Amino acid sequence: MRLTKRTNISMRVLMYCAVHQDRLVTKSEIAEVCNISENHLAQVINRLGQLGYLKTHRGRNGGMALGRSMHEIRVGDVFRAVEGTVPIAECFADDENTCPLIGACRLRLAIARATEAFYATLDESTLGELVEENGGLAELMTPFACAG
Repeated sequence: MRLTKRTNISMRVLMYCAVHQDRLVTKSEIAEVCNISENHLAQVINRLGQLGYLKTHRGRNGGMALGRSMHEIRVGDVFRAVEGTVPIAECFADDENTCPLIGACRLRLAIARATEAFYATLDESTLGELVEENGGLAELMTPFACAG
């Protein structure tokens, strides 16, 4: 299974906001520290805001922050929300499925069970567990640390 770039970016944004939960963070600092293009970042931030994972504030002193407690954000839920529109295999894509075996193939069910097991394992982790007492992550996510 390969995750989309959007899911990877989503988790970086959420971890960054969790590490800096004492203030609003900006898109440009996340782009710099996490090595993400601002175009991709804007799309992800918008989606995370729609899903309630982020609160965004416009204007000169604007930025973003977590939309809920980091302890309430389950990694599996984030992955499902972001990956949910991407079919894991051709047979899961209603519009683009050309597989002639769909009527009798049992592989689809096996893949569906494996995918749910994957998400269930991620459900055991919260964003808080990823960032709390993780000094190495906090150090890496210090804005402009290299400019020092």
